[in-house]
Amino acid sequence: MRSDLFTNAERSGTPGKFLLQNPRMLKVDLRGTGGHFLARQGSMVAYQGDVDFAYKGSGGIGKFFKKALTGEGMPLMQVSGSGDVFLAADADEIFLFELEGESVTVNGSNVLAFESSLEWDIKRVEGASMLSGGLFNTTFSGHGVLAITTYGTPVVLNVDVPTFVDMQSAVMWSSGLQSTIRKTAKLGAVVGRGSGEAYQLGLTGTGFVVVQASEGHPPIPSS
Repeated sequence: MRSDLFTNAERSGTPGKFLLQNPRMLKVDLRGTGGHFLARQGSMVAYQGDVDFAYKGSGGIGKFFKKALTGEGMPLMQVSGSGDVFLAADADEIFLFELEGESVTVNGSNVLAFESSLEWDIKRVEGASMLSGGLFNTTFSGHGVLAITTYGTPVVLNVDVPTFVDMQSAVMWSSGLQSTIRKTAKLGAVVGRGSGEAYQLGLTGTGFVVVQASEGHPPIPSS
């Protein structure tokens, strides 16, 4: 049998490493990872070999209450075994970051998977008030690989001058940056997808911010 589709055959990689099978699918070889890693619940699209999936909630009782209070957090599953696992999320683009002692802040909805060696917690965005709404994100630090997703091809902006990003478009940024929240009145046809009051994330200092090419997935129309 012949088909161009067979050029998309499974890629081989180093055991224990996160490997992009293609721009929208992640492959993890559990051999060499210590036997487990954490992933967004429901992100598995295929697996081969001996693999087990265990629901982890939001990562412990403290993080569970933080998620309940803030709306932030990630429904996680612990993936363990000795096989290969393939992950994806709505055909979003996937990017890998290897942390080497750094700390980053990520929108929880953009997290696909990460090595269990990384430390993480839910924290309020500095400078945000409760009136801002939805301004809680997840911090990662330590040594390990983090896989994130974006809806649309992102841009990485170096922050060396004050930088402002739509809250729904800000995917990840250096945790060492100082943050503020700017509030602006807007018309739905002029700025963003909503209407009324809008909030932008202001970042200063030295670092980077990842900005996706959208404000996230469009809302599903009600029937």
